Amino acid sequence: MAERIFIGVAWPYANGPLHLGHLAGSYLPADIFARYHRIIGNHVLMVSGSDQHGTPITLRAEDEGVEPKEIVERFHASFLDTWEKMGIDFDLFTTTGTRNHTETVQQVFLSLLEQGYIYKDTMLLPYSDQEKRFLPDRYVEGICPHCGHKKARGDQCDQCGKTLNPIDLIEPRGKRDGSKLEFRESEHFFLKLTSFEHSLLDWIKRQEHWRPNVLNFSRRFIEDGLKDRAITRDIEWGIPI
Repeated sequence: MAERIFIGVAWPYANGPLHLGHLAGSYLPADIFARYHRIIGNHVLMVSGSDQHGTPITLRAEDEGVEPKEIVERFHASFLDTWEKMGIDFDLFTTTGTRNHTETVQQVFLSLLEQGYIYKDTMLLPYSDQEKRFLPDRYVEGICPHCGHKKARGDQCDQCGKTLNPIDLIEPRGKRDGSKLEFRESEHFFLKLTSFEHSLLDWIKRQEHWRPNVLNFSRRFIEDGLKDRAITRDIEWGIPI
């Protein structure tokens, strides 16, 4: 009997062209997996799309002096051209800019809010006196407190892989102009990840078909302890709530 196979592939930020690492890491393996299941007669749905929101897009738009919409339209078209040239066959390659995506995100947000998994709180965020605004995490660089990498981002260190907040960085500075920053309180919505820690760990332990290295990495990640994360930003480019 034919199985239904859903393949959810990573959504690339629409802030630059795809490179070989993107293809080898995410899209080629997914395409091979999809082709295999189609050949043996399973019903496959392989889905992805351009992530058109977030600070990587606004950063590039500000650097080029254009609106974010121009950036995302340019690189979404580039992605579609790449898939065609590489022969990678998505059943749906959409964007986060559709009405359906906006409405779905808002519905999920309200559902989680009503169940108590989203809450309001204040946090200390980097403020640029030079730009007269709060800076989102990707607009901030500094020294990683874990490995000492000098260009860790305000959300993650690419060298050691640790998740960060801007306030965790040593000597934080503005990414665009290198200016010193001060930290001020700002109110945001947080996702209560701590509520899912035990259920996620129980589910991971039951995945006997996973490779040992994937299973061990995932277990350690959860066992180290999840932290509630802010899911809103002090920017206008995104899904309104």
